[in-house]
Amino acid sequence: MPPAVLARDTDGRVTLRATRLAEPIIVDGRLEELIYRQVSSMTEFIQQEPHEGELATEQTEVWVFFDDKNIYVSARCWDSHPEKIVANEMRRDNRNIFNNANFAVIFDTFHDRRNGFLFYTNPLGAIFDAQVTDEKNLNSDWNTVWDVKTARWSSGWLVEMKIPFRSLRYRGGGAEIWGINFRRIVRWKNETSYLTPMASAFREEGIAKLSQAATMVGLETPSRAINLELKPYVTGAANTDFEAEPLFENELDGDVGVDLKYGVTRSLTFDFTLNTDFAQVETDEQQVNLTRFGLFFPEKRDFFLEGKDIFTFGGVIGFRRGGDRADNTPIMFFSRQIGLYDEKVVPINAGARLTGRVGAYTLGLLAIQTDELPQLAIPKTNFGVVRVKRDVLRRSNIGVIGTYRSPIFEADSTNDSNQLFGADGNFTFFQNVNMNAYYARSETTGLSGDDASYRGRFQYGGDLWAFVGEHLVVEKNFKPEIGFLRREDFRESFAELRFTPRARWSEAIRQFEFEGSFDYVTNGDAQLESTQGRFAFRTEFESGDRIFTWYSRIFEFLDEEFDITDDVIVPIGQYRFERYGAGYRLGPQRRVSGFIGLEGGTFFSGDRNELIYFGRWELTKKLSLEPRFSLNWVDLPEGSFTANVTRLRVNLMLSPHIFLGALIQYNSSNNVAATNVRFRWEYQPGSDFFIVYSDGRDTLLLDPRGIPRLETQSLVIKFTRLFRF
Repeated sequence: MPPAVLARDTDGRVTLRATRLAEPIIVDGRLEELIYRQVSSMTEFIQQEPHEGELATEQTEVWVFFDDKNIYVSARCWDSHPEKIVANEMRRDNRNIFNNANFAVIFDTFHDRRNGFLFYTNPLGAIFDAQVTDEKNLNSDWNTVWDVKTARWSSGWLVEMKIPFRSLRYRGGGAEIWGINFRRIVRWKNETSYLTPMASAFREEGIAKLSQAATMVGLETPSRAINLELKPYVTGAANTDFEAEPLFENELDGDVGVDLKYGVTRSLTFDFTLNTDFAQVETDEQQVNLTRFGLFFPEKRDFFLEGKDIFTFGGVIGFRRGGDRADNTPIMFFSRQIGLYDEKVVPINAGARLTGRVGAYTLGLLAIQTDELPQLAIPKTNFGVVRVKRDVLRRSNIGVIGTYRSPIFEADSTNDSNQLFGADGNFTFFQNVNMNAYYARSETTGLSGDDASYRGRFQYGGDLWAFVGEHLVVEKNFKPEIGFLRREDFRESFAELRFTPRARWSEAIRQFEFEGSFDYVTNGDAQLESTQGRFAFRTEFESGDRIFTWYSRIFEFLDEEFDITDDVIVPIGQYRFERYGAGYRLGPQRRVSGFIGLEGGTFFSGDRNELIYFGRWELTKKLSLEPRFSLNWVDLPEGSFTANVTRLRVNLMLSPHIFLGALIQYNSSNNVAATNVRFRWEYQPGSDFFIVYSDGRDTLLLDPRGIPRLETQSLVIKFTRLFRF
C-alpha cells in the first residue's frame, strides 16, 4: 500500500512516496519553503558501518519532490559536532568526495533492481554523478545536467538537488515506480548509513546494491519531448617543437566540431560526433614498469567515457581490495585503441553510438572512422562494436559482443582486418555469491587457429569470509586489436581467501584482515611461467587509519632476454625471489593524509627496494597538493639502476564550477619532465571554457640557467556550448 511518506515492513523493506509540488522550490540549500513543514521528512537511517543494523548516531532527514520538469531531493544532515565536518573537495567527479562528509541518492529508473543513476554532493556543493550497471560497475565519467546547493547550519549541513527528468532515462511518461536509496557518510567518525538496511559485506559498493533499495511510488514523469542536445565547440592552439631541424617550429591551429545527443526513446539514446576534438584532456600519469608486460593507461576522452560500462564484457568484478596482483583478463573493447597510435593522435572524422535499454535488453552500438596519417603509414580506418545483454533471473544477465577494425586501403592492397566475437554470463545469487564466465574468438588477417580466450570465476564476498577462484585461458593467436591484452599465450589459475574479523572488544580497532592468495601461470605448451604466493595482514582503526604488511614468494621463467632498461638485460633462466613490505595509511579526515610504504627483497638475480608515497595535503579548503612518488633502487649482477616517478598535483578549486589544476611529473626511465596546467570554467550547466598549457623537458640537457631544456610546448583554448531542445 502506498504510504503517506514512508513505510517499513517487518523485514526492513522501505516504500516511500514522492510529493508533487504546486510550484517549483528555490534551490539554494536553505530548506526555507513552506513545503518542508507541510510534508514529513523520511528519516531513521540505519548504519552499515561501524555497527550494522543499528540506527545512525548522526541522523538524516530527506524529502523527494517533483514537478512537470524536475525531481528534487533535499536533506537535512544532523551532526553533533559540525566543527568536525570534513569538506575539502569541489572538483567535478573527483573520487576524493568519498573521503569527505557526503550525501548520495541513487535512482533505479527502470525498477530492474540492477541499474541506476547516482548523484553525490558534500557540504561544499561538489558535483559527482555516475551510472551504475549490474549493481557493481560505477562509471563516474557519465555526466548530465543537474544542480545542487548546500549550506551549513548550527547543527549540521543542508542539501537541495534539482535533477531534470530529461537528464535521466526511464520507461515513459505517466505514473511510474522507481527504486531509490540514500547514503550518508559522516567522515569524522567514519559512519556510513542508508535509508534501507545494508550489509557490511557490501562495503563501499553498498550504494550500488539496488536489489536492497527502497521502492518509490507517487511519481509522475513527463511525456516524451524532442530531447535533443547539440554541443558545438571551437578551439585555438599554438604548438612549438624545439627539436625540429634546422630551427624550431611554431604552429598555429584551430578547429570546430559538434556533438549531438538525441533521445530516440526515453530509454535509448543516439550520439553523433563530427570532427571530434580532445584538446582539453589531461595528459597521462607516468608509471614505473619493471615487468615484461605492457602498462594500462585509462581512457580520458569524454565521447568514449559515457556509457562505457555497457560495453564491458566477461564480468567486471568492481572493487577489489588489497593485493598487488595484475589482472591479466583481456579487455575485449578498449577505446584508447581508437584515435591514438604510439602516443600520436589520429584524427577522428566522425562517430556514432546508440546505447540504452529495450525491455529486458541492454544495447550498445558504436561506429567510428579515423583519418589517415601518411607519415606513419596509417590509413583511414573503420571501427565498430556491438554489445547486447539480456537480464535473466533476478540479478543476472547473459550477453554477446562483436568488434571489428577494418582499414580502408587502396584496391590492390591486402586487407589487414581484425574481428572478435564473444558470449558471456554474469550470475548473482543470494547476497554475496557471484559467478561469471565468457568465451571469445578473434579473426586476424594472416593468423588461423589457437584464437580463443575463455574464463570462469567464482566469488563469495562476506563480511567475515571471502573467497575467489578463477581460471583464465588466452591462446597464442587471440588478438583483440581494439581491446587490451596485457599478456599473451597463457593459462592462469588463481585463488584467494580472506578472513576479516571485527574487533568488537576494542574501541580503537574496527577490523582485522588476513588474506592469502596463489597465482599459477603456464604458457600454451603447459610450461610454468609464473607463480606468486602472497600473504597480507591489515588492521583498520576506527579513526580511518590502516596498517598494512605483506609477504610474497615469486617464480618467473624467462624464455627470452628481458630488457629491463636500455642498459640492463636480464638473461634467460628461472628466477625465484621474495618480496616483503609494510605501509601505513592516514585517515582521509586528516589535513595531511595518504599512504607511505616500503618494500624490499630479492628481484630476479639481485635485489630491489621501493619507497612509495601518495597523499593529499590540505592547505586551505580550496587549495590542496597531491604528491605521489615511487622510488626504486635495483641492484642486479647485470647492472644497477634507479627507476623513479615523481608526480605533484596542485588543485585550486574556486567553486564547484571553476577549477585550476596543474600536473607536474618526472620519470627517470625516459628522463622526461612534463607539466600540464588546466583551467576549466563550467559557465552554465553542460557548457565549458578550457585553457590548457603543456610542455615537455629533457632532464639530461640543461639550458644556461640550469633548467631542463624545453622540447615541446603548447597552449590550447577550447569553448563549448550546450543547447537543449
